[in-house]
Amino acid sequence: MSTADPHELVRSHRSTAPWGGASVLGESMGDEATQELSVTPDAVAGGTTQVSDEVVEKIAVAAARSVPGVSELGGDVARFFNAVLDKVGLDQVGDARRGCSAHVTNGAAVVNLVIVIDAGRPVPQVTDGVRAAVTQAVEAYGLRVDEINIRVDDVALGEPAGPPA
Repeated sequence: MSTADPHELVRSHRSTAPWGGASVLGESMGDEATQELSVTPDAVAGGTTQVSDEVVEKIAVAAARSVPGVSELGGDVARFFNAVLDKVGLDQVGDARRGCSAHVTNGAAVVNLVIVIDAGRPVPQVTDGVRAAVTQAVEAYGLRVDEINIRVDDVALGEPAGPPA
């Protein structure tokens, strides 16, 4: 028996199988006739692929946060609970999807975002940037984006100025 590449050749014994084809019996064939069959390593099994709503939500949140002018994501209640979690040291709980819901059907996504914008930023400019970034990010994963609905929930005014030093 040689140490040939397993993808090169398989030696098989021809016999008449009940369905009229050949059966493979391995390499111990003695003096019987053999046939060489090539093995193709690129054979792929079929099936379906589904992307969960949560995956699209995480992708959309990451893309939205990258847009200049987006201060935070989430409505008042979500931001309140996140502030409480920050105080008790659980500051990463729920952040990955906060402020976003998505629904995926037949490879198409509908994304709903709730954002807080920085003061002084034009809303249309920020929301257009969010739509472009989210669309690009979600489509990079092979999905189609049908809608991106954005609600601007608040404006971040920044930290109040402290007393002069």
